[in-house]
Amino acid sequence: MRVAVEGLRVLGAVTLGAVTAPAELAFVLLTLPFAGNPNVAAAARRLALLEARRLRLDRAALGPGGRALLYLAARGPVGVLGGLVVALLVYGSVVVVMVVAAWGTGRPFDGMYPSVPLVAYAVVAGIVLLFLDLSGLVGVHALERRLALRMLGPDRTLALERRIAELAESRAGIVAAVDSERRRIERDLHDGLQQRLVALSMLVGRSRRGRPELLEQAHQEAQQALAELREVAWRVYPSGLDSLGLGEALAGVAERSAVPVRVWCDLPRRPPTQVETAAYFVVCEAVTNAAKHAAATLITVEVHEEDGAVVVRVRDDGAGGASARGGGLSGLARRVAALDGGFELSSPAGGPTTIVAVLPCG
Repeated sequence: MRVAVEGLRVLGAVTLGAVTAPAELAFVLLTLPFAGNPNVAAAARRLALLEARRLRLDRAALGPGGRALLYLAARGPVGVLGGLVVALLVYGSVVVVMVVAAWGTGRPFDGMYPSVPLVAYAVVAGIVLLFLDLSGLVGVHALERRLALRMLGPDRTLALERRIAELAESRAGIVAAVDSERRRIERDLHDGLQQRLVALSMLVGRSRRGRPELLEQAHQEAQQALAELREVAWRVYPSGLDSLGLGEALAGVAERSAVPVRVWCDLPRRPPTQVETAAYFVVCEAVTNAAKHAAATLITVEVHEEDGAVVVRVRDDGAGGASARGGGLSGLARRVAALDGGFELSSPAGGPTTIVAVLPCG
């Protein structure tokens, strides 16, 4: 079903391209003497963007459009070729309908009556011609996309410079995120575990001076200190992630959460280590924020693979209003960007809050 829908979409795109090609060629011929006029350039840019939409090209992949008029002239012959392919497909379909209608009612077609050899020849020839025509449709569509990307895409030097800038920014973001995480670990150790160990030391000292009833309280403090130390260690890096995998590690996050968490993890294969780690920390930070700041009563975590990437979606029913500029979420965005991934946050006032991270596995 999906193949059929995609085939109809390609057929529609090629057919529409065949219709617009003559009009765009006429536009090019009429405006060629005024090619330097800004209004002509703007009109050519708009027409080129319409063609990009027809071909389902991302506008972000297109350049400033200085060669839009040249592109419209270059795609004219390709559009005419697409029209010929579509016309051949329509003609073949009409012939098939006429043959079936004639032979089905016992009448001759072009002076020929149906026989086993003739029907076999017609079927084989029809299948071969249909295959060639459909291949032509796909080829024309691919040629149009490549032509548009080649002539409307950004200059390679500019693309490389932009990529270098993105890498430099992501590297600086990772350094900042690591420093921020170190500061948070230091605060956890200083404000939590260190204070508890000081209290434990005082309790043990008092019990040694004739207060044995304090040993039970000291034992409880020691258990709390161990629990906090284990929590800090998991926040640094979850040891179970290497041995148990992402699904089990996220189940551990759900067990330790003060808010109910439902986890659905469906990965046909184990993703790379850096992808697993990033996905884990996205879920951890999202769950922590929802529990501390959003007054959520339920958090839903979905992890699945889509188009060669791991998609992590965390949704809570809290009060909303989360900001991507916050320390934790901005660190997550930088961590995801370092893997060439995408990070989206939707948190309107009143909720719900949804965090989506797309982590490429390539």
